[in-house]
Amino acid sequence: MARADLAVLFALGAALFIAIGDVIHQRQAHDVTAEPVGHVQLFTRLLRDRQWWLGSAVAAVGFALQAAALGLGSVLLVQALLVTSLLFALPINARLTHRRVTRWQWTWAALLAASVAVIVTVGNPTEGHARGSVDAWTAVVVVLAPALLLCVVGARIWQGPVSAVLLAVVSGALWGVFAVLTKGVVDRLDDGLWALLVTPELYVWAAVAVAGTAWQQFSFRSGSLTASLPTMTVAEPVVASALGVVVLGETLRPGEAGWLTLIAAVAVMVVSTAALARGEAASVSRTATAD
Repeated sequence: MARADLAVLFALGAALFIAIGDVIHQRQAHDVTAEPVGHVQLFTRLLRDRQWWLGSAVAAVGFALQAAALGLGSVLLVQALLVTSLLFALPINARLTHRRVTRWQWTWAALLAASVAVIVTVGNPTEGHARGSVDAWTAVVVVLAPALLLCVVGARIWQGPVSAVLLAVVSGALWGVFAVLTKGVVDRLDDGLWALLVTPELYVWAAVAVAGTAWQQFSFRSGSLTASLPTMTVAEPVVASALGVVVLGETLRPGEAGWLTLIAAVAVMVVSTAALARGEAASVSRTATAD
């Protein structure tokens, strides 16, 4: 079987396991305590929760499959396929919460997945380097860190679905960075254990994974799955794909017609994400009123 075909299989498997882990994490972020708690208190309570660790174990299988896929294919290809995790998560969450995924939710979810997949694949991507330079990563930190800080500040000002979306942007962006770092870590495995242990990316990779997990839980706690997960699903591949181009030197060759398609896909992505978040908020409001 060709390397690209194996990368596709591993990426789809990763999407499934990550979706299951996300659903478990979202439920436990709400169920671990009924009291209003801060971010640090929430995370420490989750670390003592067995169900949360079960979700983490399932997600870890997904990350291992993602790493295997990144070892075989480009960041652009793998992250495009990971968008399908949303299509797995919606019915799983509906089953556990005894709610039905409506037709419009399926429609918007499918449009969201398709639009992001188009954004990161229609450019006819080619593989670049496995690891980025120090200068490239420094530029990323200078640009990305202030943007994520503004999202955190905004999440403290606005509550509910808006807070969930902003925190989801932070988590998704961190997981996008994690994906690019994963490719470098996997590349060093071929050089032996010692070479891996002296690789700076390994320790940054671990720290980003912890941060991404923490902000993911904060987002899940702030709102419903349909408000937070679509945003994460968009932010991760978009950030990872951008870093794949800027840091790893992966290239896009969409052609003139391709650029028009990319612009249309971005518009669909924004509209479908907003529709999913707004629709879920209205649904939750109606349920609370009925109770």
